[in-house]
This record gives sequence, C-alpha cells and structure tokens, in this order.
Amino acid sequence: MRLWWGRLRRVSVVGWISVVSLAVWCWLLLGQGFFWRTDQRLPERARGVPAQERWPSVAIVVPARDEAEVLPLSLPSLLAQAYPGEAEVFLVDDGSGDGTGVLARSLAERDGGLPLTVTSPGEPERGWTGKLWAVRHGIALARAKDPEYLLLTDADIAHEPDSLRRLVESARGGGYDMVSQMARLRVASVWEKLVVPAFVYFFSQLYPFRWVNSARMGTAAAAGGCVLLRTEAAERARVPESIRQSVIDDVALARAVQGSGGRIWLGLADRVDSVRPYPRLGDLWRMVSRSAYAQLRHNPLILLGTVVGLALIYLVPPVMTVAGLAGAGAWAGWAGGVAWAVMTGTYLPMLRYYREPWWTAPLLPFTALLYLLMTVDSAVQHYRGRGAAWKGRTYARPEAETTPES
Repeated sequence: MRLWWGRLRRVSVVGWISVVSLAVWCWLLLGQGFFWRTDQRLPERARGVPAQERWPSVAIVVPARDEAEVLPLSLPSLLAQAYPGEAEVFLVDDGSGDGTGVLARSLAERDGGLPLTVTSPGEPERGWTGKLWAVRHGIALARAKDPEYLLLTDADIAHEPDSLRRLVESARGGGYDMVSQMARLRVASVWEKLVVPAFVYFFSQLYPFRWVNSARMGTAAAAGGCVLLRTEAAERARVPESIRQSVIDDVALARAVQGSGGRIWLGLADRVDSVRPYPRLGDLWRMVSRSAYAQLRHNPLILLGTVVGLALIYLVPPVMTVAGLAGAGAWAGWAGGVAWAVMTGTYLPMLRYYREPWWTAPLLPFTALLYLLMTVDSAVQHYRGRGAAWKGRTYARPEAETTPES
C-alpha cells in the first residue's frame, strides 16, 4: 500500500488531468446510456394497423423558407408516399424570396401524388420564431381535416416511399405519441465527412437515444426534420404555442409532449435523408453556431463549463498522449492514450452508419475543437446582437420576447 501511495504522490498535475479524462471516458462508455451504439432504429416489421381497421389519417406539415434549391429533391418524395390511409401535404411558405411556393405547386402539377396545399402565414407575430410560426399555420389548416397524426418534416428532408407507413406502424405498434427519426445527413464534401458524423455523435451523447426511449429516464429529445406526432398529444401539449419562442424547437417539442404525459421515441433513420448541402466549413459553422449558445440557455457559466468539459474530454487525451511520448510522464501518456483509444472506439459505430472509413475516427478531437470554437462564436454573436440568425431573421433570447427581425 505504501509503495502505491508513494507512486501516486509522484504523479504530476499533468498526469492527474490525464487520469481524470480517462475516468470520464470510462463513465461515458458504460454509464451514458450506451450513446455510442447506433441500433436505435424503426423496427423492420411493426405491428402496424390490424387488417380490419382503417389506417389513421395524416397531415404532413412542411415549413419552408427559401428552399427552391432543395425542394425538387424533397417534395416529390413526400407526394409519392405509398400510404394506405388518407394523407395530405401542407407546405407553408414562410416569406420566401426565391419562389419556393410557386415551385412547390409546379412540382405537384408535374408529379401528382398526395394532395398539396401551399399557403403563407405572413410575418411572424411577436414572440414567435419563423419556423414555429409556419408550423402553427400549417397545423391550423391541417386540423380542419381532423387528422389523427401530424408529420412535421423539414423542406430539405427526402423520404423513401414507405417512410410514412413505417412511422405510423411504429407509433401505433409501440403506443408512442411521438416518433422521431434523425435523418441521415449529407456527407459528400470533405468538411461534411469530418463534421457531420460528429454532430450526430455529440447529439446522441447529450441525449442518449436509449434514455429518450425509456419511460423511466425522463430524457426528452427529437430530431426536427422528421417527427410523427399524434394530434391529440399535440393538443394536450399545446404545440406549437407552448414552444413558440424555441430556437431548438425539436428538443422543446419533445419536452412538451413528454411533460404532458406523452410517450416519445427517437432513433436514427435508414430511409429518411437530408438533401441540404453544407460543402464548406463556413456553411457547417453557421449551422452549428446559430443555436449552440441557445442550447446553453445563454448562460456564460454553462458556456465556461462546456468549454472546460469539451477540452477535458476531447482535447486532453491526444495532447497528453503526445506529451507522454515527449517525456511528460508515464501516467500522462498511458492514461491519455487509453482515453483516446476509448474515444476512437465509441466513434466507430457512427462512422459505420455514415459509411465513412474507420481511420478517420482518431480525428474526432480535431472536430471537437471545431465545435468548441463554434460554440464560443455562437456566444460572441449573441452578445453582438446577431445570435440565432437564420435566413434573414435574428432571434433574441426567449425571455426577451422580441419580434424577429427581417
């Protein structure tokens, strides 16, 4: 015992930092809902709707602002849904300046399929974000048809023909009030390959899908690009009015539904894809930084803790591995190397999901550094009055209740 105590006393501060980082990674590996696994998917075969019953009606609500670039890739996939029940698409043109609404009508005339209604709600009222204002308008129109379910999906999301049927089957078969799938994001450019899989990895670390899908854990999250929501649950949760100021509307939606007694499910998608390109680092940077500080509730102390946490978890292992090899101490190098190996191993399933090569996994610390800088930039932009900016609108922190600026 004295021998071990003597050795521990000789461990440097650098060594202890490395050991703490390794301890955190051991906890993340085993105690954070197995977040690194990618097996939370819609079942291949769900119980669905008994043959003697009719399929529930569904209203598909698509908020769209300046989406002419991606709409030809996404809207036809919704109109072509092979759904056995009644379904209708409501595309809400949120003040687009690129002819989004006109293009949507022309695509429907060309391709046919499900009925399409294109409408525009005008500028958001005080206290509403643009997307949720559009969703509110779309849901109001849809309710006139008394649908049993609402499919809330973004204008850059493409669905395979059986997507809606499988969502309804899973919701009915599992008894869920809300079923959400995180669409497979595009990974074509070098920066997309580097940043996008990590984005989903970090999200699942923050909101482990197993915890979301367990009624006992109380964790709430959703992926806003594809959400099937029972209309009754939406009314009970007062959606979208109850979340009208939320910049991170998907997580807010999940909390509202769960908080009103609804059961929710979240998983990775196999047949739902985002077609929006983010070819340059600047495109991805804006995508992340526009809402990163809002995720931290605009709190400087939480920001500081996040920066320290990201550095300890993702930056310390490779730095200490190199430092150990350079003579900083055996403890620092050993603990840093093992922590880096654990980190790399937990990232491999996400790379396989995105069909990316395994050898890119050790680069995760560099990507984490980018996310750290994006988060800090998000806070800087917020205090400069340019926080949560998206497509010509800037949103202040929710409690300020300011009107979105055009």
